[in-house]
Amino acid sequence: MPERSPKTTLRLRDFLPYRLSVLSNTVSRKIADMYDREFGLSVWQWRVMAVLGENAGITATEIGQVTAMDKVAVSRAVSGLIDSGHVARKASPDDGRRSILSLTIKGKGVYDKIVPIALGAERDLVATLSTAEREQLACLMEKLARTAEPDRPLW
Repeated sequence: MPERSPKTTLRLRDFLPYRLSVLSNTVSRKIADMYDREFGLSVWQWRVMAVLGENAGITATEIGQVTAMDKVAVSRAVSGLIDSGHVARKASPDDGRRSILSLTIKGKGVYDKIVPIALGAERDLVATLSTAEREQLACLMEKLARTAEPDRPLW
């Protein structure tokens, strides 16, 4: 096997996709610990609820598109949320093969309790940045998003 030169060695701690993933997972887990303890929701379940809180009456496929979650994660999260009474599923009036999802009254109540927790955690996180740094971060994230997915906006 040929020896690798230092130029071709991947150092994860310097590799932007790895660093973004680890940061995202760490931030998500910190917030998720709060709502898992209080409400028994996984990161994936909360993500589905957050999307439905903003976009009532969409399909699991659309949730996957909005969140970049894979089909299996969306399906498991939706099933758990239906079983727990947080989400309701009904057949689409336009296409009976499609299911439309929405928060139940119970789900909306939990959503309304978690949103301030999530927003507070975000405030605490970005409080370490100056206004200029927050603006720069938003700009840089937008540039990276357009490069990663030029055909559609990520958010």
